[in-house]
Amino acid sequence: MRITDVAAVLLTGPSSNDPYITFAKKLRTAAFVEVRTDAGLVGVGETYLGYFFPEVVPHVVDYVRPILVDGGTTDPAILSTRMRRCLGFWARVGAGSAVLSGVEAALWDLAGQAAGVPVHRLLGGRKHDKLRAYATGGPSPWPPDELKRKLDRYAELGFTALKVATGYLELSGRREILPAPGPLAAAEFEAEKLALMRGHLGPDFEIMLDGHMGHRNGVHRWDLDTARAVMAAAAPYRPAFFEEPLAYDDPDEYAALTSESPVPIAGGEQLFSYDEFRLWMNRGAFAVAQPDAALLSLTDFVKVGELAATQGRHVVSHAWSAGGGFLQNVHAAFASPSTLMVETAPDPGELHTALWGDNLVIEDGYVLPPTAPGLGVTLSDEVKKRFPFQPGMEEFASVPGKELRS
Repeated sequence: MRITDVAAVLLTGPSSNDPYITFAKKLRTAAFVEVRTDAGLVGVGETYLGYFFPEVVPHVVDYVRPILVDGGTTDPAILSTRMRRCLGFWARVGAGSAVLSGVEAALWDLAGQAAGVPVHRLLGGRKHDKLRAYATGGPSPWPPDELKRKLDRYAELGFTALKVATGYLELSGRREILPAPGPLAAAEFEAEKLALMRGHLGPDFEIMLDGHMGHRNGVHRWDLDTARAVMAAAAPYRPAFFEEPLAYDDPDEYAALTSESPVPIAGGEQLFSYDEFRLWMNRGAFAVAQPDAALLSLTDFVKVGELAATQGRHVVSHAWSAGGGFLQNVHAAFASPSTLMVETAPDPGELHTALWGDNLVIEDGYVLPPTAPGLGVTLSDEVKKRFPFQPGMEEFASVPGKELRS
């Protein structure tokens, strides 16, 4: 089997079917990589960069196409090593690295199809019979009674674990409701929310909060003292973990918080490689590492999971891609020995469901191991026609002069 072509596919479609997400963001962009062969097989991968900077993806794919077409092999490990060596000065981390993760995923999909086995088998084998799915719920809607309705919706969808953001976001005007600056105000504000969640959902439901401090600026960006205060106030409500309570500026600050926090500290969604994770994790930065296989590759995700296992810690997949990237994370999560949970779109839109079809199975709140050959992703011509790319619908943290409008 020989690779005959490699191409990027950019799409724009509904971010979700969940009204508690679409009120804040109706549309999303996504970027895929197709690897075609003379045997008629087509491998499909997704890069998470397509959510943030889709226009750059085709340029990187075009750049590496000769490495794949003229490489004399379809082996994902060999070709990935060659691509990263060739692009070493600008793709060790960042945009280039993220695109290569999508290319590598397409190669793993191709390899799984050719061998007739799911990709997690090729990544070292399945380590779990099932993994708990948690609903990643985005903003906490204001007022609090609306948050209760959101919690009910996710429980009705079959979830037994969910995560919402710190702060609140008003449904009608998308106005943020935030505490006054300072440790005490932040701690009281988030503890009140956790008390509401725990009281409403009961003692056995897993609840988590996401600080999103990697995206915040100014007085509402927590420092170490504020994060400490929030964790102490959150502890009585037993969150499974608290994601991103600090910005990704200082691994030693994360390590200090992790070492003393009564709540497991999670992070890593903005890290691009196993080497980056290793530097942070060897300092003790995370109790729960959150690699994203559509950002740092399937193989690096598994390596992060193996490192976490040696440290007695866990990984939880970060997954906010469309359907391809989501399945990449599911395969990597099942191949990783330390996976605790799988991040899941609670009511996914067609850029998810049309790609995974029947190949994603969730029963009683748990994801089951995929069984289809490859990743189980189908990127049909119909989907390409129905969801043409629309510039300007990408995600970013709004700043003066660049305001999110999607």
